[in-house]
Amino acid sequence: MIRLRIIDIIEKKRDGLSLDEQEIKYAIDGYVKGEIPDYQVSALLMAIYLKGMNDIEATHLTKAMLFSGETIDLSMIKGVKVDKHSTGGVGDKTTLVLGPLVASMGAKLAKLSGRGLGHTGGTLDKLESIEGCSIDLSPEHFIDQVNKINIAVSGQTASIVPADKLLYALRDVTGTVSSIPLIASSIMSKKLASGADIICLDVKIGGGAFMKTIEEGILLSRLMVAIGKGFNKKVFAILSGMDQPLGYAIGNRLEVKEAIDTLSGKGPQDLEELCSEIAAEMVFRGGLSSSKKEALALASANLKNGLALKKFYQFIEAQGGHIDNLDEFVKVRDVFPYRAKTAGLIARIDALSIGLASMRLGGGREIKEDVIDPMVGIVLKHKIGDKVSRGDVLCEVYANKPIDNEILSLLDQAFCFSEDIVKMPKVIEKIIG
Repeated sequence: MIRLRIIDIIEKKRDGLSLDEQEIKYAIDGYVKGEIPDYQVSALLMAIYLKGMNDIEATHLTKAMLFSGETIDLSMIKGVKVDKHSTGGVGDKTTLVLGPLVASMGAKLAKLSGRGLGHTGGTLDKLESIEGCSIDLSPEHFIDQVNKINIAVSGQTASIVPADKLLYALRDVTGTVSSIPLIASSIMSKKLASGADIICLDVKIGGGAFMKTIEEGILLSRLMVAIGKGFNKKVFAILSGMDQPLGYAIGNRLEVKEAIDTLSGKGPQDLEELCSEIAAEMVFRGGLSSSKKEALALASANLKNGLALKKFYQFIEAQGGHIDNLDEFVKVRDVFPYRAKTAGLIARIDALSIGLASMRLGGGREIKEDVIDPMVGIVLKHKIGDKVSRGDVLCEVYANKPIDNEILSLLDQAFCFSEDIVKMPKVIEKIIG
């Protein structure tokens, strides 16, 4: 048997050759055990970044990462288990709407979630902004809760895919974050470890997303779907637009409130469309409806008849949370109206600038140690295509500290106007898988 050496594996990938399963497993296992140093794994990551990986290599990498730690056994949950991952966007409160919606339609959402970093928000931060709501569920509580009410959301534990945490920290400081095979294996190893039968990948496309172009989004989506098929899982990707924030609200409690509005049948059209589409795909693919059309009709009905909203409150209560008075849910020192400096049709609302402004207010983290203010954020009053006059309020800024020039500058950058007819952005660009 040939003795493997990390230097040989680095050189093989540097020269553009494919790595086999044994070589990839050796590199990942050795790094997790501390037997292969950072500098050699950094070289391997850069070789992968420059030379790429084919679908088979990416599947082997995902498998090595997946089995670097514990996996979750959901076999004790009766019924169709569904899960969803978003690549991150501004105002992306999809899980807060989608989870209760699919649960009200008979699917079982058993989801491990992460925190937000940078301009994108995390589901756990939104849930923890609710008084008393816990995201630290034991495996027994997690499974029991899904069996009882069809939904539970918990934080990822350190024992799940430890290789991903180590590799991501290294990618972050070596300029290799944006490698598509590395992104795909990172996402899929965590989703596969979570044990669901059907996995939706919500791949955001546009200025406020990690994938800036639809071409990049298609490449990433196709690779993740191929990896999922390699593990005999039903995986599909929805490419959704992030050329403006999703919905109107950006900020933790503001987004929870908008999710509740949506579950009450009074939410933004783009958020409702995206959640209904994902829910219908999950329910139909899980054999819980005879057609996607039937599933879409059920999703629409449950957003209006109170069933999805009732499931939301069941879910929050099961995790220790309570919302006593929705009118008093968001309290800040100041609500500042940001006004249009010119007239015209809104041609663009740069989601990145809006997300950074919210982060600057205290609504997000620049580094992992930052403490979030759950009350602050931004609520848009207009979307792309709206006609506004000079002086109209474009958004309201919810603040607990003075609004500095950097925040105002970011808002100035966010809104672009046109005198011509504006092309409306699509909510859903494409479905793959």
